[in-house]
Amino acid sequence: MTLSFGDIRGLREIWAGRTRRAPYEPRPDPFERMVFGLLGLGLEQALQYLGQNTPTFEDFEAWAIATAGPPEAEAIARYHAALDGQPPPPAVQARLDAIESAAPVLDEGDLRQWEAEGYLILRNAVTHDQARAAETLLWRVTGADPADPATWRPRGAQGIMVQHFQDPALDAARRSPRVHKAFAQLWGTADLWPTIDRLSFNPPEAVGIPFQGPRLHWDVSLVLPIPFATQGILYLTDTAADQGALELVPGFHHRLERWLADLGDADPRRVDLAPQAVTIPGGAGDLVIWRQDLPHGASPNRASRPRMAQYVNFYSAALKSNPVWR
Repeated sequence: MTLSFGDIRGLREIWAGRTRRAPYEPRPDPFERMVFGLLGLGLEQALQYLGQNTPTFEDFEAWAIATAGPPEAEAIARYHAALDGQPPPPAVQARLDAIESAAPVLDEGDLRQWEAEGYLILRNAVTHDQARAAETLLWRVTGADPADPATWRPRGAQGIMVQHFQDPALDAARRSPRVHKAFAQLWGTADLWPTIDRLSFNPPEAVGIPFQGPRLHWDVSLVLPIPFATQGILYLTDTAADQGALELVPGFHHRLERWLADLGDADPRRVDLAPQAVTIPGGAGDLVIWRQDLPHGASPNRASRPRMAQYVNFYSAALKSNPVWR
């Protein structure tokens, strides 16, 4: 059965609210991320399009299909089942069961590091060929030439973020059973949804062109309790510690609550935690996963080659965010 955009529950509500045609209060659950994800769209990508263009619903549908192709009936069915608190469709359940029963990809040492430090590295999360395909895509969409450093200032980038979300080369990690299994071990369930996220191109610093950031930060409200969730970055090339690698403060989740209490009314986002941070090098195809309550960010690239990466993550439909931002 072919389902149209109009059959996707909640989509017209989001469209009307985000184009300011109707009052709208964003929900604390990942409702919007799930809807746009089943359309093959990144959350930021879709919200930016709706907010800047205020399209008709028909124009939104045409743009979404032109951008990511028509939505799959199975994805719509899984989304509707999640809204109703029902099990996913049989084919989806079979894939989730296969992930649950698969051999662990994270060993006891990985899990001890996760508990103690709040991050780990899944080595060879994708193959070198898959990493190379995504790297090639990143060079192409930025218009940069690997042999010409003068071109390493990506057009259309937001800092080091490259707003490109759709390509089979990016789907390799999103659909990888090995990657899915790693997140399933950390979440305690395979019933997770992949994010549709963007790329990163972090060029070496140059005279008059400093690092574009962002440095250490959180992407979540710091109002307690902070819900458990993960974040991840996939290195597409071998990445040295001084090559703009991810930096974070290991183990900070264990002392975050006390640290916030000691700050009082001070803004935690203005506290310089850089002296406590470490950079995380990795090889092409390695995936760094960390807890969302760890301060993290890219680091200045003082090497001779760009840091090239893809953001990869999974989340639970039960995840709730705090509407109050601190």
